[in-house]
Amino acid sequence: MLESKEYAPQRAEMVEKQLRRRGIEDTCVLGAMLAVPRHEFVPEELRARAYEDVPLPIGSGQTISQPYIVAAMTAALHLQPTDRALEIGAGCGYQAAVLSLLAKEVFTIERRAELALAASERLERLGYLNVHVHCGDGTLGLPELAPFDAILVAAAAPAPPQPLLAQLAEGGRMIIPVGDSDNQELQLIEKRGGKFSTKMLEGCRFVPLVGHHAWQKPPE
Repeated sequence: MLESKEYAPQRAEMVEKQLRRRGIEDTCVLGAMLAVPRHEFVPEELRARAYEDVPLPIGSGQTISQPYIVAAMTAALHLQPTDRALEIGAGCGYQAAVLSLLAKEVFTIERRAELALAASERLERLGYLNVHVHCGDGTLGLPELAPFDAILVAAAAPAPPQPLLAQLAEGGRMIIPVGDSDNQELQLIEKRGGKFSTKMLEGCRFVPLVGHHAWQKPPE
C-alpha cells in the first residue's frame, strides 16, 4: 500500500501518547493502528486533525471514533489470524481496516448506502481486500455468513441485539457499547459452552445503533 510519509510522525505520536500511555499493550493492535492511514478515512478538510484524540464527523450524522476507543475495542476482542470478524456500523471503514490486519476476514454492515459505498471504494483503493462491506440493518447481522469469531458493534444499543448473539461462534467475543444516548459502557460478551458471560469495560460515547433490534429511530 503506497502512501506519503507526511502523516507517519503524527501516527507514531498517536500510538505512543494516546494508546500505549493509556494502557493499550497489545503489540499487534498497536502495529495495526500504526499501519492504517487514518487521514485517508476522514473528510479532506479534517485531515490535519486525523490523529487527534477525538471523534470526527464523517458525514450523514456519523463519526469516526477516537483512536483510543478503536484500539481498546479491538484489543478486547483478542483477534487471531484465523478469525472471521463482523463489524456493525462500517462508517468510513477505518475500524474495519484495523480489524483486517488482525483477522482473516472482516464483514462489515453499514445502514446508510452512501457511507457503505464510499467505505467499500476507499477500502478497495487502499488495499484492504479481506474486508467485505454490506449495506443493511446491522442489528440483523449476516446470518448467511455466520458464525463469527468476533463481533464489534460501533454504535450504542439499549441491549445487545439477539441476532448478533446468535451469530457468535462458540468461544467467540462481542464488544458493544450499551446504554442510552447519554450514558453508555463497553461490554465484552463471550460465548462459552453455549452460554454468554458479560464483562463491563469502560464508559464511552457512541452514536445510536438504529435498526430492528435496537433503536427504531435515533433517541432524542
